[in-house]
Amino acid sequence: MSEPVKSLPSPTSSGGQPAGSDTYKGWLYKWTNYLKGYQRRWFVLSNGLLSYYRTQAEMAHTCRGTITLATAHIEVGDTCHLVLTSGGRNYHLKATSDGESQRWVSALQQAKANTTHMMHQSDDSGDEAPVPQPDRALTQGALKTLASKLDDLSTCNELIGKHGTALQRSLSELEDLRTATDGTDKLKTVNERATLFRITSNAMINACRDFLDVAETHSRRWQRALQYEREQRHHLEETIEQLAKQHNSLERAWREAPSTHPDGGERRRAGDASDENEDTEFFDAVEDSPAFITVTATDHTQHRRSASNQSIMSGRLPNNEWSHDEKDAGSDNMQLRRVRRSRIPDKPNYSLNLWSIMKNCIGKELSKIPMPVNFNEPLSMLQRLTEDLEYSDLLDRAARCESSLEQMCLVAAFSVSSYSTTIHRTAKPFNPLLGETYELDRLDDFGYRSICEQVSHHPPAAAHHVTSQRGWTLWQEITIDSKFRGKYISVMPLGCIHLQFHSSGNHYVWGKVTSTVHNIIVGKLWIDQSGDIEIVNHRTKDTCHLKFVPYSYFSRDLPRKVTGVVADSEGTAHHILSGTWDEKMESAKIVESSRGCGGSEGKQKTVYQTLQPKLLWKKYPLPENAENMHFFSSLALTLNEPEEGVAPTDSRLRPDQRLMEAGLWDEANAHKQRLEERQRLERRKREAQATQALEEDSLGQDFEGFQPLWFERRTDDSTGESTYVYRGGYWEAKDGQDWSQCPDIF
Repeated sequence: MSEPVKSLPSPTSSGGQPAGSDTYKGWLYKWTNYLKGYQRRWFVLSNGLLSYYRTQAEMAHTCRGTITLATAHIEVGDTCHLVLTSGGRNYHLKATSDGESQRWVSALQQAKANTTHMMHQSDDSGDEAPVPQPDRALTQGALKTLASKLDDLSTCNELIGKHGTALQRSLSELEDLRTATDGTDKLKTVNERATLFRITSNAMINACRDFLDVAETHSRRWQRALQYEREQRHHLEETIEQLAKQHNSLERAWREAPSTHPDGGERRRAGDASDENEDTEFFDAVEDSPAFITVTATDHTQHRRSASNQSIMSGRLPNNEWSHDEKDAGSDNMQLRRVRRSRIPDKPNYSLNLWSIMKNCIGKELSKIPMPVNFNEPLSMLQRLTEDLEYSDLLDRAARCESSLEQMCLVAAFSVSSYSTTIHRTAKPFNPLLGETYELDRLDDFGYRSICEQVSHHPPAAAHHVTSQRGWTLWQEITIDSKFRGKYISVMPLGCIHLQFHSSGNHYVWGKVTSTVHNIIVGKLWIDQSGDIEIVNHRTKDTCHLKFVPYSYFSRDLPRKVTGVVADSEGTAHHILSGTWDEKMESAKIVESSRGCGGSEGKQKTVYQTLQPKLLWKKYPLPENAENMHFFSSLALTLNEPEEGVAPTDSRLRPDQRLMEAGLWDEANAHKQRLEERQRLERRKREAQATQALEEDSLGQDFEGFQPLWFERRTDDSTGESTYVYRGGYWEAKDGQDWSQCPDIF
């Protein structure tokens, strides 16, 4: 056991605060198992919950366990020991000194007493439970207003009583003086009405007094009930978040543990070495299982076929490796490459309630919901589209493949890699203005040039064209269809991505899957990708079907799992793809297939026998301090870096986006509102011009409306679909610095 370190508890709030609000922190030793004995853990006591972590740094992402003190039993042992019993489980803890142990025991007992008092306080008690200051002020203000109104009514009642008595006395005297029958009847009627008026006034006063009594009687009960529900909700949110962190930690530990033995011996030993493995639970999957089963071929079978199957990718190296020849060839050019930035200003810690803005926008398109920059990231949608090129080296390798099926594997890995940057990126990119462009010139670094343009605003659509000197061209038109569903946001990219290799003429076409951002109402935002992608080679008719498995808490599959099958034109499967969209993809060549036993619902599954899987793609690690820089990748950090000579419509020149990146969010919001209002005015002008053209010419043939500057609509020869393609001229205009055609949109 390591040398004891004196704990440094730090109470962060004093007495008199709401029950469970005190925070107490420090080191304690926790019994783990007989192999490791007591291990030092960082304990945090807050809101009636005792949580523990391996280190203080883990507080930001991984909680090892939580004990609810409201139902826990605290027992003080000998020699600085204490035992907490909760939920049928004992937690043996040990402090470094008697004084330290006493301080922890006092803090735990006080927290337990406060929590128990809050949960079990009698509804008939006259003592008010503490409530937050704004709620207390609101309630007391309402009671003071009622009391003031009651005083006014009482004063009015006294005046009415006095005037009524005087009126009756005067009328009685008048009645005695006059003897006319008609006059007497009238006086009696007036007297009766005055009496009724006084009785009614008294009844109103009594009703108001009863209402005030009821309000005072129930006010404390309502306050206690509200506070209890607030505390319960807070505890539930914390528990769910901690469970999610523990679940994520267990998943990563399971994936990273070695599993070289077929019986999983090493993985089990790795699990035994953990001191938290007693908390692990397993659940049966509830979703549909795959339609095929993969079995890795034995060494004997693999050796027998090794002559014709040396490598799945024709001996190509993975995307994150270099050959010695490539290193030597590139060594002379490395000095000439531009050094690009590797960080941006840290994201400010501004808090804003997303639900307060979006609760009235359920069912609307996301692009039509006005939002402050607090929910954006300092990149436009055009730049996010360009970010798909992060792993363009996969296409460079694919261009060198002689086999179209192996080429298909790399194209499939490229289509999956474009989602790897989204795992932590729940913020919304800026909606590009109509006519906004973005260029990315990486000829010197990676051999390609990219140009994007916003060709439509409603619905938002962007056209993209990339030409590479390494043997391929990519183009796409993507329209974003997004809906806010209350608990989550769905983003559905519509359109096709085209990829053509120059030497072979292979033309691949595929689409994108649905992205879903969860926990809009409560909890931590997280993103998931789900759906199917069908990649088709229109020259050879080869296909690849990729399935992005939606996340399920009860599934035993890896989170963010992706599976796929590569087949030829006759439907014969040749490769199995597997991996996750946030980490890596692998490919295994099929050596034999057969029909297996019946699965669920009587369906037979195909059993594929494969060679050992080969790595196709692996995600690059995030830059240092990425969590404070919007979780940007190395490429994303450079996308908004200022460039000389770009078009005046380039996203880098957008003022609100630039101010947000610099941390000036208030100024960015002001510029964002100005640009959006200007765009609305321009749209109304175009609509007015269109209306005028229709009035002057019934066919409206002379009015074309908005036309993109660098893209034009054509019919694709392979698919027969109409799409925006690059018409040319941008790079020539940049070389000559002739931007006279560009509109002033910023």
